[in-house]
Amino acid sequence: MDNVFDVIVVGSGVVGSSIAYHLSESKKHEILLIDKGFPLSGTSGSTQAWVWVHSKVPSWYGELSMYSAELYPFLEKKIGDVEYKRTGGIAPFFNEAERESALRLAEQQAEVGIEIDVLSRDDVLEKEPNLSPNVAGATFSKIDGNVNPFRLVELYVKAARKNGVQCSFYNQVNDIEKYGDIFHLKTSKGSFRAKKVVLAGGAWSKELGKMFGVDIPVRQVRGQILVTEPLQPFLQYTIGGVRQADNGEVLIGYSKEEVGYDRRSTLDVIQQTARMAIDFVPALSKANVVRCFSGIRVMPEDGLPIIGEIPKMEGAYVTAMHSGITLSPLVGTLMTELLTEGETSIDLSRYSLERFEEVQRR
Repeated sequence: MDNVFDVIVVGSGVVGSSIAYHLSESKKHEILLIDKGFPLSGTSGSTQAWVWVHSKVPSWYGELSMYSAELYPFLEKKIGDVEYKRTGGIAPFFNEAERESALRLAEQQAEVGIEIDVLSRDDVLEKEPNLSPNVAGATFSKIDGNVNPFRLVELYVKAARKNGVQCSFYNQVNDIEKYGDIFHLKTSKGSFRAKKVVLAGGAWSKELGKMFGVDIPVRQVRGQILVTEPLQPFLQYTIGGVRQADNGEVLIGYSKEEVGYDRRSTLDVIQQTARMAIDFVPALSKANVVRCFSGIRVMPEDGLPIIGEIPKMEGAYVTAMHSGITLSPLVGTLMTELLTEGETSIDLSRYSLERFEEVQRR
C-alpha cells in the first residue's frame, strides 16, 4: 500500500465510508479510509437505523435531515439496494396536553418544507391499528423511514473501493502531526501522509481531536436495543422507538445512558425498554425477545452535528453527529464539495466547531 494520499478519512462508519465514497466518485483523488476496527464493528453496526426527519429541531436541523433523506433513492441507484424504505414515521403522544406542542412542531417544520400531520386518536389508530388504544394522537410525516445499516455501509465501502479508495482496517491511528502542509499519521501498521485529513470517528472523536490539540465537544451515549423473534408483519410505519424489519423482527430502543464506552446490556434498561414497547404496542407483550445489543453513539454537547474544517488547522476536518444514518448521504456530498471546492452548496456555518468557542466566550 502507498503511504501518501490526497485525503485520509479516519473512521469507516456510515459517515466516514460515505465521505470516502462520495469523494471517490470523480476518481481524481488518492484516498485512504482507515479504521481501528472494521466497518460495522462499532456504532453503525448497532443501531435501529431510522432515517428520521420530522421531529428534528430546530427546523434548520430538520431541513438538513430532510435534504439527506431525499438523497436516499438516488444513492441506491448509484451503489445498490441498501433496503431503504420510506415507510412514513409516527411519533405518538399519550395526553392531550402534548397536542399543542405537536401543532407548534408542525407549524415550525412547515416553514422549511417538512410536512407533518397532527393526528387524532382515531386517525392514528386507523393508520396503525396495533398502537395502544391509550394513545391520544401522533405527529406523522411521510418522509421518515429506515434502512439496512449493514447493506448501507457495506455498499459505501464496496463502491469506494471500486473507485480506487484504499482501505486499512484494524489499524489504530496513534498520533497525527503536521509538517508544512502535510499531515503525518502514525498508526499501528506504519506511517501515512496526506494533504487533508477528515476525522469521522463518531464516539471516538474526542480522542482523535486531541491529536490536533483540539477539544471536540462530544459525549458517548449508550443505546440498548431489544430484538424480538420474527413476527407476522403487523407494523406498517417507523414508530418512535419501535420498527419492524423485513424479516419480521421488531427492533425496540429508546435508552440514552452516559456510561463511556461500556457496551454491556443491563437488565434494568432491558426491562424499561420492554415496558415502553408494550405501552406503545400492546401486542408485543406476547412476543419473545431473542437478543439484545448495545451501541455507543456520539452526541455533540448541543445535540447538533459538527461538520467542517477545524479552526486554525488548515486541511483538517471533523464530522461528528448523532444521526449519522439519516445524514450520511448529504454529509458525504457536502464534505466532498468542501474538500474539493473549499465551499458547500448548503451553508454549514451553524454546524462549525467554532460555535462552541463562541459559547465559551459568552
